[in-house]
Amino acid sequence: MAAALQVLPRLARAPLHPLLWRGSVARLASSMALAEQAWQLFESAVGAVLPGPMLHRALSLDPSGRQLKVRDRSFQLRQNVYLVGFGKAVMGMAAAAEELLGQHLVQGVISIPKGIRAAMERAGKQEMLLKPHSRVQVFEGAEDNLPDRDALRAALAIRQLAEGLTADDLLLVLISGGGSALLPAPIPPVTLEEKQTLTRLLAARGATIQELNTIRKALSQLKGGGLAQAAYPAQVVSLILSDVVGDPVEVIASGPTVASSHSVQDCLHILNRYGLRAALPRSVKTVLSRADSDPHGPRTCGHVLNVIIGSNVLALAEAQRQAEALGYQAVVLSAAMQGDVKSMAQFYGLLAHVARTRCTPSTAGASVEEDAQLHELAAELQIPDLQLEEALETMARGRGPVCLLAGGEPTVQLQGSGRGGRNQELALRVGAELRRWPLGQIDVLFLSGGTDGQDGPTEAAGAWVTPELASQAAAEGLDMATFLAHNDSHTFFCRLQGGAHLLHTGMTGTNVMDTHLLFLRPR
Repeated sequence: MAAALQVLPRLARAPLHPLLWRGSVARLASSMALAEQAWQLFESAVGAVLPGPMLHRALSLDPSGRQLKVRDRSFQLRQNVYLVGFGKAVMGMAAAAEELLGQHLVQGVISIPKGIRAAMERAGKQEMLLKPHSRVQVFEGAEDNLPDRDALRAALAIRQLAEGLTADDLLLVLISGGGSALLPAPIPPVTLEEKQTLTRLLAARGATIQELNTIRKALSQLKGGGLAQAAYPAQVVSLILSDVVGDPVEVIASGPTVASSHSVQDCLHILNRYGLRAALPRSVKTVLSRADSDPHGPRTCGHVLNVIIGSNVLALAEAQRQAEALGYQAVVLSAAMQGDVKSMAQFYGLLAHVARTRCTPSTAGASVEEDAQLHELAAELQIPDLQLEEALETMARGRGPVCLLAGGEPTVQLQGSGRGGRNQELALRVGAELRRWPLGQIDVLFLSGGTDGQDGPTEAAGAWVTPELASQAAAEGLDMATFLAHNDSHTFFCRLQGGAHLLHTGMTGTNVMDTHLLFLRPR
């Protein structure tokens, strides 16, 4: 399957620094073999959530071609379908939807990240491109995942299409990761620049995606159920590719087809938490005060069917199957990894150490103190449904190679002006943690990659590391601590061994958050 999908290139083989050959050649070869397997599993995870196949699993036509089936619901077709979409995976979803619906699709408008269409063309991903005479109009914007004037024009075109629908029409809404930045339509008098500045300040102070979206919804015409209200009385079917921990439909892309459950008080609480309430522009205060006394009451979305068609859970399940096929004991820790990237790196580093004692019976067991520290870190991260005990017990029983899988979206508090993303920063921090623990006769590799193929404002999807990272960096004169202090993980990995540790996938056409892989293999 992986070869057919061609989601990723083969592992880059940059020349190794000559000093590294003073170590064990066998160990280097083992690390490269692990890296190849890590690429294979990451590839399988991404391949499981490509937009076209997922959409076809969710939608189908009855034999007569007159009814659209969505799960257990049916909708009458009579050249009455309209389409809107926004997100990194929406072009592929729209192409699949147009092919399926044929003449029943009247018109469409989608908002996609700037440059993604050209990237798909260069990569030869024809299945993710619209046909030359498509009825779907394409807007590109939100460069570096930030709302801009191009994205605003797309949002207004989407609103105009939705407002023109009747009770006889069906609106198909396609949503994927990055959708929130691609659908900016601030409520006047708030300007796009004011909303963008506020969002940037919150993100820089470590606000979660849930908190960011709560603020965005309160200031938006289309989010928090606004798009659904604009389309009323048409029927609305929303197909969602989740990029949010736990797959809450009201949070993904700020819930444009879901009635918001958040109040003005929730917004003020968030703004207070990050010390921004006193600095709010007058326009933002005006909109929040209006919402608090809206005579129309909260929005309702009874005419909407929201369906999650792909998520991190699906991606991890496929990677787990592939790991087991390679002979690993594979355990999914959680698809909801979240929290500060520093704490998460400490968790993975300590987990590798504790796991090592379970994988290799000849080693002394981890101390009670280390076990307690691992569980304290897990509690600090507040990871829902963390299968930590299952993972440790599995390793204790099997005494063989292990692959621990996880997914989610950690947060990074910016302290410097370097280049990077949460996946590269997490990998670099895990590499720094691994040198703290004696791992003995066991090979360890950690990989963190974004399923969308773009980690922050860089061209890499993420990176992979081994316990030898510190010595490799020292051999090339690279100080890991300095790069971390400046949030400059991308520059570090570009310089290390000619970028051999970076994951370069190009835009994959999908987005279900991040994938973390921790390999432990006794020698």
